[in-house]
Amino acid sequence: MEKLISSKNPWQTLHRKQVYDNPWIEVYEDQVINPRGGKGIYGIVSFKNLAIGVIPIDEEMHTWLVGQYRYTLDEYSWEIPMGGGSKANSPLESAKRELKEETGLSAQRWENIMRIHTSNSVTDEEGFIFLAQDLTPGETEFDDTEDLQIKRLPLKEAIRYVMDGRITDAISMAGLFKVARLFKT
Repeated sequence: MEKLISSKNPWQTLHRKQVYDNPWIEVYEDQVINPRGGKGIYGIVSFKNLAIGVIPIDEEMHTWLVGQYRYTLDEYSWEIPMGGGSKANSPLESAKRELKEETGLSAQRWENIMRIHTSNSVTDEEGFIFLAQDLTPGETEFDDTEDLQIKRLPLKEAIRYVMDGRITDAISMAGLFKVARLFKT
C-alpha cells in the first residue's frame, strides 16, 4: 500500500536574512525549526530568472549542442542551447530567443517537454525545456559573455555524450533523455 504524503510544510522559518544580491541571484540565510523540531540554518540561492533549455531536432534526427567554458566549474561544457529567461516573459518566448541567439535557428513547432528544479536542496531555480522542430537556419546573436562553439550531430550521438560523461549539465541531460524517450532513440 502506498503511504500518503503530506503536502503540509514541516519547516518553520523563524527569520530570513538576505546575505547577497546581484542582478541574477539572491542568497538568503534562514533561521529555521526543522521537521524534527531542532533549530538550525538553511541557505537558499534564489534565482531571478527561469532556466530555459531547447533541444532542436531536424528532419534527419540531428540536434545542436553548444560548447563553452563555464567559469563556475573551471572547465569546458557541452550543453543544449540554454540560458536565463525573465520571469516577466513566457518560458516559450525565452526559449525562442535562446535558440536564435545561440544557434541562429528558428522553429515553427514548439513543445514544452519538461519542468525541472536543478538542485532543490539549496536553490529555487525552476527550468523549462522545449523541443523545437521545423527549423530554419539563421545568424547567431551571442551575448557579450558567450564564446560558443556550435555542433550539429545525430540525436543518438548527443545521448552518447551524456552516457560517456561528455555532457554533465543537469538540464541538458534531463532534456536529452526525455527527447530520446519521446523519439524512442
